[in-house]
Amino acid sequence: MTTLPEQIVQLASKEPGLTDREITNRLRGASEPQQPINIAARSLANKGLITRQRRNDGLLGNYPTGKAIPISAYRAEKSVADNHNQLSEDEVKEFLRIWLENKGWATEIAWGRARGVDVEAKRGNERWVIEAKGIGSLQPMRVNYFIGMLGETLQRMDDSKAKYSIAMPDVPQFRGLWRRLPILAKTRTQITALFVSADGSVAHETE
Repeated sequence: MTTLPEQIVQLASKEPGLTDREITNRLRGASEPQQPINIAARSLANKGLITRQRRNDGLLGNYPTGKAIPISAYRAEKSVADNHNQLSEDEVKEFLRIWLENKGWATEIAWGRARGVDVEAKRGNERWVIEAKGIGSLQPMRVNYFIGMLGETLQRMDDSKAKYSIAMPDVPQFRGLWRRLPILAKTRTQITALFVSADGSVAHETE
């Protein structure tokens, strides 16, 4: 089974110049969000495996460079899934926005270094406050991110009717940190976790 990056490179070779939207339409369907394709295409461009250039119509197209994708780069073991899920904080927020809005939530996002709640969602009388982090470059950094998200969330708990969550890339280290957080702490605080995958899917964990 080919990976998404392999599919993008193969398609760019057959049909040079396709936009991210056009690639999404061909690989996943016209109703699917293009963000996973955009993230994968930018990663491929950073590695020199495709080029992204403006077409004559002004749209950004994806073109092949003729380089093959190293098998080791995209067929790593699942235990080192960080290689597949290097989502930045803003990418985590964007996938959350799509996921929440598909479920009927209206969202307000603090992009980049903007202050305030990372993701605040409202649906009728419901309110959901979410603190988010990206992958980070080192394992110790992810531990600090995890602890920091918990601290930020506790400081924002001023609404007894709201839901509170932390959100992070779905990688083994973050999963392990959440799993090791005592059940009593989760029960007392009612904080839940949102694990965001590079394909845009979101898993909501309560325990």
